[in-house]
Amino acid sequence: MRTTLTISDTLYEQAKVQAAREGSTVGSVFEAALQAYLKRAQLLQQAVLPPLPVHAGGVLRPGFDLDDLSTVWELLDEGLPLDQVH
Repeated sequence: MRTTLTISDTLYEQAKVQAAREGSTVGSVFEAALQAYLKRAQLLQQAVLPPLPVHAGGVLRPGFDLDDLSTVWELLDEGLPLDQVH
């Protein structure tokens, strides 16, 4: 299929140089780049992300402020995961 694209001069020049290196055409460079982009986008859509950690409930230690990072670091230095701190 033949189509017209509007791209920057810089991008076209880079594709032209790459085509010369490969001994191919500018069109084939753009086609390969678009195929790679679409394949990556498809893989990202299909990716299964690990579940986020969930707090099981309970209350925070008295005086514990999640907005105060120094307190958070002190608790982490105690060697306990935050979900076990109470």
